[in-house]
Amino acid sequence: MKRALVAFFSATDTTKRIASMLAKSIDAELFEIVPKELYTKQDLDWTDDNSRSTVEMKDKTCRPKIESHVRDIEKYDVIFLGFPIWWYREPSIIDTFVEMHNMNEKIIVPFATSGGSGIGNVHKNISALAPKAYVERGEVFEPGVTPERLRKWAEKYLKK
Repeated sequence: MKRALVAFFSATDTTKRIASMLAKSIDAELFEIVPKELYTKQDLDWTDDNSRSTVEMKDKTCRPKIESHVRDIEKYDVIFLGFPIWWYREPSIIDTFVEMHNMNEKIIVPFATSGGSGIGNVHKNISALAPKAYVERGEVFEPGVTPERLRKWAEKYLKK
């Protein structure tokens, strides 16, 4: 079986809980993508055109800084990449993470949490950032997803 990493960004702990459950269910290592400047509740107010998250998502070139990187990413075959859906795509901080790591020949499997949106153009966006990676379509998970459901979903990528 391939060696996996579950890397995730979580603004409100929903994605963190699912990422932790996924990592445990497939015996993968876990890496939290932590912004250098943490997001406040006000920063996450998507109804405010001037909130930090809204401003970042309007600028497709925005790359929020992150605290650290995966030192030994070359040892992983599959990167499960988790995040909340923001404006029908991955948050800009995910773009920062993908661009700062060598994803060549990696299988990248996005997974997301959402209040009702689908996974949107995530596959296309991440493929453009990591053109030599194999980027899967990914899936959105509800907060009540079970470890068994996550394990079954992930296994198909670990056997490729």
